[in-house]
Amino acid sequence: APLRAALADTLRRVLDAALADSAFPGAYAAVGNARGVLAEYGVGRLDWAGSRLPGADRRPDARTLWDLASLTKVVATTTAVGQLVGEGRVALDAPVQRYLPEWTGGGKERVTVRHLLTHAGGLPAWRPLYKEATSPASALALVYASALDTLPAVRYVYSDLGAILLGQLVERVTGRPLDAYVAERVFGPLGMRDTRYRPPAAELARTAPTEFDPWRQRKLQGEVHDENAAALGGVAGHAGLFGSGHDLARFARMYLGGGALDGVRVLPSAVVAEFTTRQDSALSHRALGWETPTGQNSAGRRIGAGAFGHTGFTGTSLWVDPRSDLFVLLLTNRVNPTRQNTKIGAVRARLADAAVAAATGLASPPSPTGR
Repeated sequence: APLRAALADTLRRVLDAALADSAFPGAYAAVGNARGVLAEYGVGRLDWAGSRLPGADRRPDARTLWDLASLTKVVATTTAVGQLVGEGRVALDAPVQRYLPEWTGGGKERVTVRHLLTHAGGLPAWRPLYKEATSPASALALVYASALDTLPAVRYVYSDLGAILLGQLVERVTGRPLDAYVAERVFGPLGMRDTRYRPPAAELARTAPTEFDPWRQRKLQGEVHDENAAALGGVAGHAGLFGSGHDLARFARMYLGGGALDGVRVLPSAVVAEFTTRQDSALSHRALGWETPTGQNSAGRRIGAGAFGHTGFTGTSLWVDPRSDLFVLLLTNRVNPTRQNTKIGAVRARLADAAVAAATGLASPPSPTGR
C-alpha cells in the first residue's frame, strides 16, 4: 500500500538522520491506527560500539525493552486512575486526603485528584529522595512530608511528587501493589507481555542500556534510570516501567479504540474522552495525566488539536490522535551515555510532523496487519 511505503520511508529518513547526528545509540519507531501498526523501523544498536553489555550490538526492534521513564505516568498510573474513576471508586474532584488521609500539611486538604492529574496541586516539581532517604519506606515518607509550594490551581508545575502520590492512591484504593494491579488490570488484558516494573535479569540482552549514572557509578541496564524511582524500590507512579514497541503500539491502539482493544475493554469510552481533554487552559495545556499539543512541544505542529501524548526523560514519546486515527511512537535511549545529549527534542517533533504529513497525504486509510 502506498501509505505504508510512505510512512516507512518517513520513519527511515528521520531516524537515520538522527542516528547520524548521534541523537541516541538506538531507536525504534512505529506509526499505526486503531487496527494495527502501519510502519515500524529500528535503527542503530542497543549500546554504542565497544560496549560489553549483553545484547549491545543488537538492532532495536518491536520486542526491545526500553526504560519508559515518565511514560509510566500515562501507561500505568493515569490509566489505573481512569479505571478507578470509571468504576466509581475514585472521584476526580474529591480531596486526595479522602484516599490518603495521612497526606497532611498546610493547604493539602484543598488538593483534589484532578489537581494532581493536571500537575496543578501546588507541589514542588521534585526533590532528591535518592540522596535524602535510606530505604524505600523513608523515601516515601519524604514524599508524604513534602510541603506545598503554592495552593492548588494557582499554577502548573510538572511534578513527579504528585505522580508518586497518585500511584499511592491506586495502591490504597485497590489494596494491591501498583505493579501487581497494572499487570492484572491493564497489561494482561491488553496482551502487553513485555511491560513491567523491575524486569528480570533474563531479559537483559534485549534491554536498551541507559546512562552511565554518576550516582550509582555504572552504566544502567534493566535497572530504572530515574534515581527517585530507584530509591522507591523500582516501582513508582512517576517512573519505573520498562516496555516494548509491540506493547506500546497495543496500548496506543486501545486509546484510539476508545478504551478497548480486540474486544477487551480496559477503560470506559467516557473516561478516555474526559482524561484526554485539555482541562484548564488558563494554567496549562494538560489533560488528565496526558499532555496536549502546544505547537512547541514533542507533538510537533501538524498533529490534530484533539491529540494527546507524553514523553519520557530517557528518550521516549507517544502521541495519539483519535480524529486522524493515528499514533506515533518513538522509543530511544538518548540518555546513553549521558543525559547531556538533548538532541532528542527536535527528533520527536520532526518524527511527529513527518508521520502526520505522510499519513494525511493519502485519503483512504489502509487496513494494517493486527499486532
